[in-house]
Amino acid sequence: MKRLVVGLSGASAAIYGIRLLEVLHSLEVESHLVITDPARDIIALETDYDEAQVEALASHVYQVRDLGAAISSGSFKTDGMVVVPCSIKTLSAVANSYNDNLLVRAADVTLKERRRLVLVVRETPLHTGHLNLMKMVSEMGAVVYVPVPAFYALPKTIGDIVDHTVGRILDLFDLEHDLVRRWNRLPGPA
Repeated sequence: MKRLVVGLSGASAAIYGIRLLEVLHSLEVESHLVITDPARDIIALETDYDEAQVEALASHVYQVRDLGAAISSGSFKTDGMVVVPCSIKTLSAVANSYNDNLLVRAADVTLKERRRLVLVVRETPLHTGHLNLMKMVSEMGAVVYVPVPAFYALPKTIGDIVDHTVGRILDLFDLEHDLVRRWNRLPGPA
């Protein structure tokens, strides 16, 4: 069974993390969830979900200050971690190994153990400092995923746009799903 750590940090677009948890649950992927305090505020502000509903989607839930949790150790084996959404504050903490909470510590562990770390950075426009942080984490082995909609899939709803992004995140962990309308244009006759 696949095992993923999912972190929600305090950036807009908490719905991406919530939808990822829903799909992981349906795929029977073991999920280990940590939510920062600002992310809890964003969930309440931007969605119809409450904290309990979001936490119920995960296999295991940890408090952000629990630095002794299983996911804080490299000996706890996972298939990787997704931070979705990833705030610039969290991006900066990961880039600088500033492990002051469990979400950042788990991301740091993911990198040091050479496991896949996907940071779904939700900020725009970007200044040079943001770009430098992205470069730093990329050089450390993380995947920076900026959730830009793909319009070739002809989305009809916000849910379609969210599903496409979540599907592409799942692709990064080789998880089979049917969320994405795949591009398959083949060359025509010459």
